Parts: sequence; structure tokens; C-alpha cells
Amino acid sequence: MKLRITLIQYAFLILSISLISSCNSKKIEKDNPKPNIIIYLTDDLGYGDLGCYGSPIIKTPGIDKFASEGVLLTDCHSAGTVCSPSRAGLLTGRNPYRSGFYYIQGAFGSYLLDDEVTLAELLKKQGYETAFMGKWHLSRLEKSEKYDEPGPGDQGFDYWFASTHNAFSGPKNYGKFLRNGEAVGEVDGWYVDVLTEEATNWLTKIRDKSKPFLLIVSTHEPHTPIAPPEEYSSLYDNAVVDSLEQTIKYGGVDRTLYDISQNKKEYYGTVSQLDNAFANLMKTVEDENSYDNTMVIFTSDNGPEHPVNLEESQGTWDEPIRDYCFGSPGIYRGMKRYPYEGGHRVPGIVRYPAKIPAGTVSDALIVATDFLPTVAHLAQAEIPKDRTLDGKDAFSAFLGEKTEREKPYLWIFPTHEDTYFRMPHMAMRYDDYTLLGWFPEKSKEGTLIEWMKSSIPVKFALYNLATDPGQQKDLAESEPETVESLKPMMIELWKEIRDEGPDWQAKNR
Repeated sequence: MKLRITLIQYAFLILSISLISSCNSKKIEKDNPKPNIIIYLTDDLGYGDLGCYGSPIIKTPGIDKFASEGVLLTDCHSAGTVCSPSRAGLLTGRNPYRSGFYYIQGAFGSYLLDDEVTLAELLKKQGYETAFMGKWHLSRLEKSEKYDEPGPGDQGFDYWFASTHNAFSGPKNYGKFLRNGEAVGEVDGWYVDVLTEEATNWLTKIRDKSKPFLLIVSTHEPHTPIAPPEEYSSLYDNAVVDSLEQTIKYGGVDRTLYDISQNKKEYYGTVSQLDNAFANLMKTVEDENSYDNTMVIFTSDNGPEHPVNLEESQGTWDEPIRDYCFGSPGIYRGMKRYPYEGGHRVPGIVRYPAKIPAGTVSDALIVATDFLPTVAHLAQAEIPKDRTLDGKDAFSAFLGEKTEREKPYLWIFPTHEDTYFRMPHMAMRYDDYTLLGWFPEKSKEGTLIEWMKSSIPVKFALYNLATDPGQQKDLAESEPETVESLKPMMIELWKEIRDEGPDWQAKNR
């Protein structure tokens, strides 16, 4: 009889402990709810294109207000220097070359493989509802007998409204959106406004409001073609803008070959249109009572579009649509595609009222690969341990605190021979230094991917960004010991990344 009472008492004790633990767990969850996450990814927006980053011309009151409510990152970088690599790095937390994005989606047959683990997949396991809106550019969304590549729905997104590429036919009344795999047909309105409407509809009517959510909005704007409503472009059609235009920097690119100044109002107007669309989405977040517990990340996929290939153009532009590219990297050298700072240093603003003090400014180095581990930690999601991640949990930097990186980061763009833009093939950031590396010249034999897969940097340049943010003074000769200490790190990291990336030519044989 005593044994029976003891067992009953023991069972009751275990049940009591379980109930107490459950209550404590619910209290912890209530006190520290998982945040909603919104990532707003613009396309080709330059570091110097927003009022809060010092633009003397473009009016961005919505984004400026947003920046005042959170943390403005002054040393924020995209994961790559061009569209698809940047997007792959943001979603996976990995250098995009590990995933095989040596250039844009489709080059060499590339796409985001299904065995890559995305932020959406991690958060779904933690009970999040997930949605993607806009430019995907990581696989071909249109299925056919020839092409059956993983899309957003295969990469962890419950709901998606997307296009494979940009709105090359123009941002107005675009006709190549798919919603959850089904073609939508032509939509009425501009690309960025259509995304705002779709995202608003999902936030207010479609999602399960009992769950936390992840929403990624990926705009076409201000990528070419550029054609905003006149109500925005007309804001910049005046003598004041004409006079201020002379003060804008373009990453070292000379824009005086011939007069295309009449087009600048279109670019500036597009950024203002983007600003208005973003502000409208943020109003929806507030209306949904999600302001405090939603972390919103605003950034760009790379630096602004390069307007002209000066060395080969001899006074004419590569493409007529680039006559409208007036995006600025601010004081930084280079533009989209360049491993120089202007190719990957981008706007980065994070608002999370429940945790991040308003008006914070952080000069910590942040890379878009950091977003996955940072968000995963906040969402209590487990980071994959079976693969190399290049990002780190950067939340302390969002609070304005000092942070340290365990390893440097490498931006790579070797898919054109260096004669094309006369630019380096990679850049490695280490503290305030950036080391640039060039591959040996490609021979006429062999393919581009074979050259890349067998090359290591053989020529180097060194800059100190603390004293020379515009990268005008190469320190390689005056600080040879610094170069010699950083070279092995660059080569070792590059070989590791290079050798992990898939060989698409072999894979597609």
C-alpha cells in the first residue's frame, strides 16, 4: 500500500512540475514573443540615394522617418555586387558563391538548389507564416518540360506573388507575375505599388493572425527600365535640382560625355515613388497593431547601376535605358558589379521598437548574410550545423554596440575579364582595411567558369577605409606587411568558397 501511495505521489509530482514548466514557458513566450519579420529589398538603390544618407536632392520622408525610429547602419553591405548573388546570400546566410551564384540566375544554368536552407524554411519550423512578394531572380518560376526549378514555394514560402526577373517591359502594368505558381496576367499599376497592395492584402486578409510572420518584399525599383508617374518625376524638374546635380558623386564615373540631364528627374522620382510605397506598407503594419513587435529591415541588393562603359563606349552609352541611371554610391568608389565599396555598401535601416532604441546609429560592419542568423536567434530557430554560414548574429550592432567578426567577408565578381570594367575580381574586408585581388588574365582556351574555378588572386591593392573611404590611395607599396598578412586569408577563404560552389557545366552535362 505504501508503494502504491508513493507512486501516485510521484506521478502527481511529475505532473505538477510539467504544468509549472508549461506555465513558465508560456510566460516566457508572452514576455518575449517571437517578432514578426519584414525584409524590404530594393533593387540598385545607391548608398547616397536617400535623405537620411545625405542626398541633397531626393526627398524620402517616409524612409527618413522610419530611420529615425530605429537604427541607421552606416557600414551595411549587400551579400554580393549584383542581383542574384545578393539575394541568395540574404536568404541563406552564406556567401553566394557557395551556392553557385557566380553571376545572375541562369548564367551557366544556375539557380538556388533545393538543398539550400533558407530563412523562410527556418522560421516555418518555428510556427511562422511566410510570404514573398516581388523580384525572385533565384530560379525560373515559369515551369516547362525543360525547366522545373525550385521556386519560393519550395524554399519555405507559404504564399508568393513574384516575377522571375525585373520588369524589363517597364514597371507599369507588368504582365509576368505569378501567384503561388499561377500566372496572374497584366496587373494595373506600377510594380512597387502592386507589391504594396499585394503585401497589404496578405497582411490584413490572408495570413493566419495567430502566428508570427515573415514577409519579404523585393521591388523592381529603382532598377531600369525607369518610368515613374509624372506626379513624382515632376518634383525634380526645376532649376534647384539642376544646380544640385553638380554636387552628386557617381563612384568615379564621368557623366559628362554628353547631356542626358533631362532624364535625372525620372530616377529621382522613382526613388520618391518607392519611398511612398514603403511608407504605405509601414502604415499597414501600424494599423495591424504590429508596430512594436515587428522587426523591419530596409536595404538594397547592390550599389547603383553603372551608367556607361567609358573605355569601350567612346562617347555613346551601352544601353539607352542606362541614360536614366542617376543612382549614387555617395562618397564611395565604384557602382553595381564593382568589388570596390560603391558596389556593395548600401543603405541599411532596421526598426524594432520593442528592442531597438529610436535614433540609433551604428558604424559596425553588417553584411546581408547576417540577417539569417540574427533573425533566427530572435525567432528561437536552430541554425543549420551541416553547412558553412558566413553571416553572424548582428543584433548587438543594431543596438549601437561594438561587435567583432570572427572571419572577414569576401565580395566577388570574376565573371567578366578585368578588361571589361578595369576592376578587381574580389574584395576582402578586415577591420578598416579592404584588400582587393585580381585573377591572372584569362587565356583564350577554356571557359569562364573553368578559369574562375582554377584561379587565385595574383595582384593586390590595399585601402584603409577609415582614412580613405573613397579608395583613392593604394597602400600596397607603403604597407607591404599588411598586404602580406591579409593575402593568405583572402586566398584561403576564396579557395574554400570556390571549391564548395557547384560546377554548373558538369552538373548540366
